Amino acid sequence: MHLFLSIHACRTCYSLVVLAVMVSLAGCASRPSAEVLQPAAIQQVESEKVTLLSVTNRNKVKEDGGFGSQWAGDLTYERYAFSIPGNRTGSAIIYPSKTPDPRRQFVVTSRDQLTRKAWIDDATRSANFDGTAAVFVHGYNTNYQEALFRTAQMAADAKTLSPPILFSWPSAASVTGYVTDRDAVLYSRSGLESVLKALAETPKIKRVVLFGHSMGGFLSMEAARQLKLQGRDDVVGKLQIILAAPDIDVDVFRSQLRDIGTLRNPIALLVSKTDRALEVSSFLGGERPRVGRIDIDDPLVRSEIKAAHVSVIDISSLSSSDGLGHDRYAGLARFGGELVKAEAHARTSGDIGVLVFDAAGAAAASPLRLAGQIVGR
Repeated sequence: MHLFLSIHACRTCYSLVVLAVMVSLAGCASRPSAEVLQPAAIQQVESEKVTLLSVTNRNKVKEDGGFGSQWAGDLTYERYAFSIPGNRTGSAIIYPSKTPDPRRQFVVTSRDQLTRKAWIDDATRSANFDGTAAVFVHGYNTNYQEALFRTAQMAADAKTLSPPILFSWPSAASVTGYVTDRDAVLYSRSGLESVLKALAETPKIKRVVLFGHSMGGFLSMEAARQLKLQGRDDVVGKLQIILAAPDIDVDVFRSQLRDIGTLRNPIALLVSKTDRALEVSSFLGGERPRVGRIDIDDPLVRSEIKAAHVSVIDISSLSSSDGLGHDRYAGLARFGGELVKAEAHARTSGDIGVLVFDAAGAAAASPLRLAGQIVGR
């Protein structure tokens, strides 16, 4: 008994230390203000051009033209064009200064507010549109501009054929706002559901990739669950759900899976047992385990993965820039081709299981029996 209490105390202390690190990192980092959303006229340099769409249920802030953390009663639709540095390093983002340097910085070059219809039309207007719409749902402690620029970075790395879509819910953008963000996610379920319906009901769109990070993964699953309970199999059937470091209680996730049922495209989880941000989340939630930290080396976990018809991608070997191992997913975009091929093989062979990225992040293995070989490299 005393040993158990000592172990429990050590875990609690460690979690508190990690929480303190999170607070200190947030305090040291310079967070972008809404000024970075203002379009800038830049000289033509060697850079990539990215166009993306956004939709948010955050409140509009008239003073700076941005969006805040208050809950809005309606959705705002926008389109952005970005200049992305051609020689950027990894998934790092350098925000524009008052005199933007497109050789080093991500720069907004145009911004337009759209009607819902015009926004939907834009989602399929690209000459290279391949029938897929991709929606990114950000995580906890994220302001609007951080989510927008992260979407631009991933779009540039993935070289998407159609404009990616950001769904930005009203995060408080504060380390101490965990409970507030959890409530904001629950409030935002119907907003995301509305967006998914609009996309799925568009005849040209054959598949909707729903990519949720951290607490955004919880929101993504809740929206899919609502759609299923409404009998909207026409929408759910088009979904490909990818959850990166999902901040979801394991038992809650099991319940969501039961309600949603087996999907045509298996849900994919991007996990890492060394994600320290999710360790703190687990502590705040009464030390209940989080889906994003499952251990793929555990035989019981592997067995349950197969039974649940879920694919799991271990991204522990990928680099992280946040000091906590919680943003590894951002570096995965440039290896999207490898992931797509592995996932396609898993779907056609029916061999759903574990995929593991190697230390370079440049290769994925499938099926399950090859995972151990890659881990051992």
